[in-house]
Amino acid sequence: MSDSPTFTAPGQNLVIRPFTTAHLPGALLLSQQVGWPHRLEDWALNLALSQGVVALDGARVAGTTLCTRFGDVALLNMIIVDGAMRGRGLGRMLMAAAMELAAGCEMRLIATPEGQPLYEKLGFHPTGQILQHQGISQGGAPALPVREGRAQDVTELARMDLAATGLERSDMIARIAGTGTVLRADHGFALLRAFGRGHVLGPVVACDTATARALIDAGARRMAGRFLRIDLPEGAGLSDHVTRLGLAHAGSGTAMIRPPCGPAAGGDFTTFALASQALG
Repeated sequence: MSDSPTFTAPGQNLVIRPFTTAHLPGALLLSQQVGWPHRLEDWALNLALSQGVVALDGARVAGTTLCTRFGDVALLNMIIVDGAMRGRGLGRMLMAAAMELAAGCEMRLIATPEGQPLYEKLGFHPTGQILQHQGISQGGAPALPVREGRAQDVTELARMDLAATGLERSDMIARIAGTGTVLRADHGFALLRAFGRGHVLGPVVACDTATARALIDAGARRMAGRFLRIDLPEGAGLSDHVTRLGLAHAGSGTAMIRPPCGPAAGGDFTTFALASQALG
């Protein structure tokens, strides 16, 4: 990244700097301010897979954004501006820095309603809705066999994930599999890990809807009586199913993309649930 620019607002002198682990506590406070559920550990995972920038008001973190590159695709995420700083151009400056980090890549993000107008001005186009479901899991009854996988399965899991998403995410999958639970079916997999208020189930990658449902049911059964979140592409058609498992629809985001488009995902696999809204 080039020399960090300075943003001046009335009574403020905000400086953009590379995002380091020293900024994680301040970033956590910022995400709590906007009501996001992330723990420090969740921020740390995202940063470990990414580059990013922070806006500093003195020593205080007043804005954040991350750029997570998976092969030729960059996901722009954790885009937050302190409420007191909104409307002054800081969001645009943070996005400009993140897009510089993503130069040469297809860019993807999931927009809040507040952020979508800015992203459209920057050349991003909507591609669909992401449905957030969460609640106390009521368990599930998988109709197909699901077994526990191993962290050593990462190469095979990454191959299926690449076919579904077009993203090279072997590092992400290895990190999640190393601390979470791997669920395997004959034609797909799911990852379950601690996140936010409880756990998150995702990604869920499968060849067909029946396999995806079985993997989701198995994850819900493991989490019965506990808080579980899952983020579904609207086109996956599983919103009603997870609602019956006790995971109510709690909000939506708009998936957006900025050309040039990278290689399309190929093969027989589909993403039925995201790893997270930040990591796709």
